[in-house]
Amino acid sequence: MFFESPFWVGIFERIEDEQLTVSKITFGSEPKDNEIYDFIIHRFHTLRFSSPVDVKEKKKVINPKRRIRLVKKQMKDAGVGTKSQMALKKQFEENKLQHRQEKKKLTHIKKQHQFELKKLKKKQKHKGH
Repeated sequence: MFFESPFWVGIFERIEDEQLTVSKITFGSEPKDNEIYDFIIHRFHTLRFSSPVDVKEKKKVINPKRRIRLVKKQMKDAGVGTKSQMALKKQFEENKLQHRQEKKKLTHIKKQHQFELKKLKKKQKHKGH
């Protein structure tokens, strides 16, 4: 749970077979513990989770100076965020791409329809009616 002005937001994580999936819920006003518990019990199955992301466990000990360099590099390249936030961003990008494809398809259908109408109008004009 965190506050993302002006609403309280909950992020639900699910790890299955070393795959992380995430769902984001906007609660509105600050929810009480029992409201969150009731939500988990009664409405958890209705959540739409993101596509799975691999979870890798790090067991290797790294030199502290090297670790600092790696963290700086990751912050520079990947941006700030947890795996959950990255998974949510990935889901958002997928939805955006899907929406663009649907919109492009609808635009093409609309243009095709207008072309057919124009063709029909020219044909009517050519007949002289």
